[in-house]
Amino acid sequence: MAKTEKNHCLLPPRRRCGHKGTYGTAVLVAGSLGMAGAAALCARAALLSGAGLTRLLTAKTIVSIVAGGIPDVMTAPLNADRKGRIALAALQKIRGHLAKASAFGIGPGLGQSLGLERLVESLFFEQNAPAVFDADALNLLAARHLFDGRTLSLPASRVLTPHPGEFARLTGKPTPPDAAGREEAVRDFFRGLREKNIPLTLVLKGAGTVICDGDRLTVNHTGNPGMAVGGSGDVLTGIITAFLARGLEPFDAAALAAALHGKAGDLAASALGMESLTASSLLEYLPEAFVRYQRAPDAFMENAGKGER
Repeated sequence: MAKTEKNHCLLPPRRRCGHKGTYGTAVLVAGSLGMAGAAALCARAALLSGAGLTRLLTAKTIVSIVAGGIPDVMTAPLNADRKGRIALAALQKIRGHLAKASAFGIGPGLGQSLGLERLVESLFFEQNAPAVFDADALNLLAARHLFDGRTLSLPASRVLTPHPGEFARLTGKPTPPDAAGREEAVRDFFRGLREKNIPLTLVLKGAGTVICDGDRLTVNHTGNPGMAVGGSGDVLTGIITAFLARGLEPFDAAALAAALHGKAGDLAASALGMESLTASSLLEYLPEAFVRYQRAPDAFMENAGKGER
């Protein structure tokens, strides 16, 4: 009997009779005056990752800039403070949009203010949809000392995507530079939580991104040093948010997103060189990364764990 090849694709197949509602609504809360690019990168990444609908909630100071650059994305202007950041007064409007979301992502380009601290904390603890918290959203959570031995009770899954500096702010400890130290730091983060079964997944970004939900841990090895540019993390946030909206479990969504994100970077580096790689390059090569994954998903993910280049 011929050997049967495995083909365990994590992404649900796109149905012939499917429609935009079939593939989920991804809502992103991002951007501020001077940081329109972060919001645009994140939203475009969600679009390219198969979300049926992508809605961007952003400060009214930049909504026209973003809407003009990515017409595929629905936008909603939010009240802004005097510095062009989303204001606390926008919270009710955000809640209204998130009530219709399959998943949401928050953080890229938000900026920081006392109002945003309260807004982000409220969404973290109250919003009943899976979510990704990234960038300034993580810094705002760190400012509230939410992980300092506090009992956490979450209404839905949360994926945290810190780079080493943001992780240090969350934990109050320096992030080790070596691979073994990074893995141990992530495990220690979960050991420090009072409640052990909360729906939390951590993605510690960097060379050898560590993905852990307190039980499972994997290390991604796609990607290259050319990806160490502003906006790269915003793209990853959009991909994970789209996968959550499409119904993937948080650990699977994060692990697959990291592998595809890194593979897009490897394809871009092969074509453009590492020195000229930008976050926009990742978006350009993300479709090809998807094609390669869908051709042989098991081999793709196995190679992602072995450092495929």
